[in-house]
Amino acid sequence: MTIQQVLLLLLLWMWLPHPCHTEMLFRRTPDLRPKSFGGRASGNDGKAIHRQKRGWMWNQFFLLEEYTGSDYQYVGKLHSDQDKGDGSLKYILSGDGAGTLFIIDEKTGDIHATRRIDREEKAFYTLRAQAINRRTLRPVEPESEFVIKIHDINDNEPTFPEEIYTASVPEMSVVGTSVVQVTATDADDPSYGNSARIIYSILQGQPYFSVEPETGIIRTALPNMNRENREQYQVVIQAKDMGGQMGGLSGTTTVNITLTDVNDNPPRFPQSTVHLRIPESSPVGTAIGSVKATDADTGKNAEVEYRIVDGDGTDMFDIVTQKDTQEGVITVRKPLDYETRRLYTLKVEAENTHVDPRFYYLGPFKDTTIVKISVEDVDEPPVFSRSSYLFEVHEDIELGTIIGTVMARDPDSASSPIRFSLDRHTDLDRIFNIHSGNGSIYTSKPLDREISQWHNLSVIAAEINNPKDTTRVPVYVRILDVNDNAPQFAVFYDTFVCENARAGQLIQTISAVDKDDPLGGQKFFFSLAAVNPNFTVQDNEDNTARILTRRNGFSRHEISTYLLPVVISDNDYPIQSSTGTLTIRVCACDSRGNMQSCNAEALLLPAGLSTGALVAILLCIIILLVIVVLFAALKRQRKKEPLILSKEDIRDNIVSYNDEGGGEEDTQAFDIGTLRNPAAIEDKKLRRDIIPETLFVPRRTPSAPDNTDVRDFINQRLKEHDTDPSAPPYDSLATYAYEGNDSIAESLSSLESGTTEGDQNYDYLREWGPRFNKLAEMYGGGESDKDTS
Repeated sequence: MTIQQVLLLLLLWMWLPHPCHTEMLFRRTPDLRPKSFGGRASGNDGKAIHRQKRGWMWNQFFLLEEYTGSDYQYVGKLHSDQDKGDGSLKYILSGDGAGTLFIIDEKTGDIHATRRIDREEKAFYTLRAQAINRRTLRPVEPESEFVIKIHDINDNEPTFPEEIYTASVPEMSVVGTSVVQVTATDADDPSYGNSARIIYSILQGQPYFSVEPETGIIRTALPNMNRENREQYQVVIQAKDMGGQMGGLSGTTTVNITLTDVNDNPPRFPQSTVHLRIPESSPVGTAIGSVKATDADTGKNAEVEYRIVDGDGTDMFDIVTQKDTQEGVITVRKPLDYETRRLYTLKVEAENTHVDPRFYYLGPFKDTTIVKISVEDVDEPPVFSRSSYLFEVHEDIELGTIIGTVMARDPDSASSPIRFSLDRHTDLDRIFNIHSGNGSIYTSKPLDREISQWHNLSVIAAEINNPKDTTRVPVYVRILDVNDNAPQFAVFYDTFVCENARAGQLIQTISAVDKDDPLGGQKFFFSLAAVNPNFTVQDNEDNTARILTRRNGFSRHEISTYLLPVVISDNDYPIQSSTGTLTIRVCACDSRGNMQSCNAEALLLPAGLSTGALVAILLCIIILLVIVVLFAALKRQRKKEPLILSKEDIRDNIVSYNDEGGGEEDTQAFDIGTLRNPAAIEDKKLRRDIIPETLFVPRRTPSAPDNTDVRDFINQRLKEHDTDPSAPPYDSLATYAYEGNDSIAESLSSLESGTTEGDQNYDYLREWGPRFNKLAEMYGGGESDKDTS
């Protein structure tokens, strides 16, 4: 605490009553009435009733907060009028803080506070006091309640809920305009003295702002504060208690005040004249340049709208306001031509869109500037006289006929000559051509409307001096129709007439089509090429005609088919006609005219079959007989199939054997014995299953030594067979059962036995049963064949 605060506390303590010397006396009330009543009360057995009076009364204790002394702070004294001072009474204290915060001397009744008390924590304490006889412990006075109230001192400074406030006020506001209100709070007792009475003052921010002392409302203090000059202000506000008097405690806060914008500034162009340039070839909508007027305001107050208000180019140019950049973009409205005009002058105006009526006196809120636009010359491509051309031509014109002419010119002042050409991608058949000098289009091939009625061409024009600059124009050629196609039957007609038909009977309705398309529509006429005794044509005059019979009865046995030439012609110029032939079959019909059969029936012919039919039947029979005879002959001469089905089939094959072999004695095809025992090498034998084309003399191969390994022997034999032209042209799969040299066991194979094929007798096979009949026939037949041979 400061010295000023200590002096203030002492001054207050001197003027206030001193509660520390307060003494609560236990005073006995004067006995003005008799202590006993002479009468008796019924129900008390005649005993006298005595009334005991209270011997003490209580007053309220007061205690200053924030005691800074080293001893206990004296609160007050309790005393009973029955206390004789001999120590026979004992004082007891109970309630809030009794025994801890507040203690009492049992003999004297003095009450002390053991520590410093803060009123902001608790403003009063409620306790109870009692005096008892120390010897008998009986109360001599009834328990009574009293309050210790804490007197406040100015020990809390005012505080603001926020350290920094943010506020705003429009610029150009009048003096006294409210900005914001700040409010401070003081924890001291507002009902006791001026400890909680707060006065506001401004420490920083003058002379721009002021504050109301009682309310804390901040107001503007200067008129017409301009945001464009200064936008941010920092104001420091002080809140001081004790009514702002010397010695009061204070607190401060900071208020950041921003001046918000109002539309008090008109737009201004930085230049009075703006020069722009643009090539004459710029298309419509091209941006030439932009102008911008500056405005010191912000936001919507700075929004500007641009427009062209005057000048000689108001119909040639437009101006568009860009909202994001606040610029006026000037664009081309119509095509420019350097040769026509080279300079344009525009007067552009910029005006605020949101004008505040309060500041009309600062206006006008608009400005103007002059824009001069210079058109630059460029080498322009040729310009056609039309945007497109349409030519009509008849399809029967002669080759080389001019169908039309396109014209183009050089828009530049040099006026260079033009060269014309056709884009061949639009004329792949090269039906047309163009004169490169004068642009005349003529035919180079015949035209046919029925193939293509329209031709869409593209003509290219280029300057001879600058062929890179080209211009294209579409040329549409329409082919007009000429009557150059004859009408024909609309469809193929399958016409028949019944044998029982009557004269004048309708057998067919015909119509025609024509590829031509005359202006008046199609009109066809039908007639017979010559007078026909059997049929006639009746024109219906609606591009159809009826075929009628001219006599009764037809016979398909006499004539089965009639050919009827019909002439069809149109009515256009020149007249085209064609002859179509109807094939009319004679058929058998029922009574209703429904066709049943149109073929000739052989059974009904009295003269039998015709000669042609008989010859055909005979040829068929002969061919069948020849096929049967050849089949039988081939079957008799068929031999056993060789292992190789075709001589040309020299591939590696897996051969399927479908016949039963001769067992171990069949060694003609494969010399297995040589592989089984190298010592028993026989002469090479010819194969029996195929006939060799060339007979080679067998070569004698040397015998292998006894100690030759089987693998070496096989490799040697394989090499010999690979070089032997008489060897079979395929690989064979064989099983080698050679046991090796110096075997103790003799070979069990019959191939090494001393007998020969001629000594073998296979008759015993017939005795083994029907299952071995096949073997008996094979081996028995083999012997008979050998004997026979």
